[in-house]
Amino acid sequence: MKFSKDEVKQALGDGLLSFPITDFDQEGRFDAESYRRRLEWFISHDISAVFVAGGTGEFFNLSLDEFRAIVRVAVEAVDGKLPVIASAGLSVESGKAFAEAAEEAGADGILLMPPYLTECPQDGLVDYARQICDATRLNVIYYNRGNGILEAESVKALAEACPNLVGLKDGKGDIQALNKIVKTVGDRLVYVGGVPTAEIFAEAYLSIGVNTYSSAVFNFVPDMAVTFYKELRKGNREVVKQITNDFFIPFVDLRDRKKGYAVSLIKAGAEIIGRPAGSVRAPLAMPTSEERQQLETLVGVAGKL
Repeated sequence: MKFSKDEVKQALGDGLLSFPITDFDQEGRFDAESYRRRLEWFISHDISAVFVAGGTGEFFNLSLDEFRAIVRVAVEAVDGKLPVIASAGLSVESGKAFAEAAEEAGADGILLMPPYLTECPQDGLVDYARQICDATRLNVIYYNRGNGILEAESVKALAEACPNLVGLKDGKGDIQALNKIVKTVGDRLVYVGGVPTAEIFAEAYLSIGVNTYSSAVFNFVPDMAVTFYKELRKGNREVVKQITNDFFIPFVDLRDRKKGYAVSLIKAGAEIIGRPAGSVRAPLAMPTSEERQQLETLVGVAGKL
């Protein structure tokens, strides 16, 4: 861990957050050297933190040994230039194991994913997160998504119980609920936008004080992604509108054709720009040739924005 709690919070609170895909070879195995080159390319751009083995990085499809190797390669490649945040979750015990592996590999924090169980009570979710937080020295960002949605009072209770909880990432897109959390918990936490294709929510996020978000499309249109973020923060509504209309709305329409395309299209986009990372693992599926062609057209549009 190279960054302090305050330094991690600062990186999370101001700047574009990148979420690299995970590189697999033709046999579907983790490709460490391809991944290392991807991370080196990532940090050559204007970003503030790198989230490895996250949702875009197919955390849910990785073994613990693969995860350990991914975080180790990432820490080496980033080399202390930016905070490296890994993931943990699935169950209390697996969450502890992933957090321990991330800590041993030198990560600066973990993104705590929802538990596997499909239906969870609020007190159970708080206990799930608390036990994993208590088991690590790393900074923790709770991912409020899927079956792990915490309400405002639950977030407040978790923040009071866990000093190393530094942030909350929104994966639901319920601005009313998120605003209640922000107003209830205040600046005790940093808040990060994290719905799939978070740029489509960026203006709404910013209106309630959520200044940063995770950018998956950064994997294949990094210059446009950085431009969009900077112009958003400047309040340049015309540029934000143009990029939203010309790229993000058509991309979201394409993404919504099949579940899981929020990850699959990113891998396809990386291949289109000459930085392939292999295919997604089941249960995800790669886009069709027609959809890939449409994505290729959007990549061309992004290059002109």
